[in-house]
Amino acid sequence: MADREVDFLLVGGGMASAHCAAELRRRGAEGSVLLAGREPEPPYERPPISKEYLRGDAGREDAHVNGGRSWYEENGVELLTGKNVMGLDLEARTAKIQGGEEVGFGKALLGTGAMVNILRVEGAENEGIHYLRAFGNADAIRADAEAAEHVVLIGGSYIGCEVAASLTARGRKCTIVAMEDVALSRTFGEDAGRWFQGQLEEHGVTFHGGETLSAFEGDGRVRAVVTESGLAIECDAVVVGAGVRPDAMLAQRAGIEVGDGGIVCDSKLETSAPGVYAAGDCCSYESVVHGRRIHVEHWDVAMQQGIHAAANMLGAGADYEVVPYFFSDLADWASLEYVGPAYEWDREVWRGDRDSGEFSVWYLQGDRVAGCLSVGRSEELAEARQMIAERTPFD
Repeated sequence: MADREVDFLLVGGGMASAHCAAELRRRGAEGSVLLAGREPEPPYERPPISKEYLRGDAGREDAHVNGGRSWYEENGVELLTGKNVMGLDLEARTAKIQGGEEVGFGKALLGTGAMVNILRVEGAENEGIHYLRAFGNADAIRADAEAAEHVVLIGGSYIGCEVAASLTARGRKCTIVAMEDVALSRTFGEDAGRWFQGQLEEHGVTFHGGETLSAFEGDGRVRAVVTESGLAIECDAVVVGAGVRPDAMLAQRAGIEVGDGGIVCDSKLETSAPGVYAAGDCCSYESVVHGRRIHVEHWDVAMQQGIHAAANMLGAGADYEVVPYFFSDLADWASLEYVGPAYEWDREVWRGDRDSGEFSVWYLQGDRVAGCLSVGRSEELAEARQMIAERTPFD
């Protein structure tokens, strides 16, 4: 017997749950809504923690979704922060909340996000080695960086490049050590990656590509990063950006189907458990746009999927057809936007002028657009999105 009942249970305190709650109310849902997340903060956007929040240019409240706690009170959404959902009983339709309370539910959204990949190498126990996922991590990185002469970033993708740019803008000396030969090349290819790497290097960031981490050296605090090729870089602090993995543990324990890309959902974002949906970093969904199952980790996707799940919770029964969108900033040196994602392509078409920092790259698979990168040419993204969605041949 549950301690109480709610109509809608939203698990996870991030973008997906926050926008699901807002959309439920916007569509006139009058039932009770409970949003429970493990973080002490109300739901917030994560991109600022590697950018303006890390640089000290914005506060925590600037990243809060829906305007912070007051919105939830005003709209009758119960917000439980610092309270993880520990277990789901799908047959009884109940959830065990951290602290012992058992709550019955009608429909549910799993927006459990992702967990950072922790490096298991020699010396990983040294102080001064950071991972970035939450406000508290950004606070610790900023504090360490203030006293550091040299910060090493592990990883040449979004987190490594964004944090390097942010700390360099704050006057720190930064070096990136990456397995890929060129920065951001896994997503955008080596040609575009060289342009972004050039922006970093022009502002003083050193980039060592094609290197695999071997160990951290230290005396209780990290003093150097060592690679398998023998490169040794002295440093005072390290930030690791080794990717994330979907947090599907709650779903798996409950008997919901999960896969390598997270919680397995159909094209409507519904899981193998009827009436239980997933959205955001934990969601692996059947994309009608791409013709295959995909998993995308970005705030816009979490927002759009949370909104879509709310509509389907209320009976819309619609396929999720939004073309994924991404953005990233390297301090105020370069801003990029991207739609796709292009997992593979056989041709790139460049438009604009890369020397002036205004260009787009169209990633083509055969005669179809698989993705489009924009730097200073945002107006082209709408065209690219439409061509991806409609599978229009590229002229």
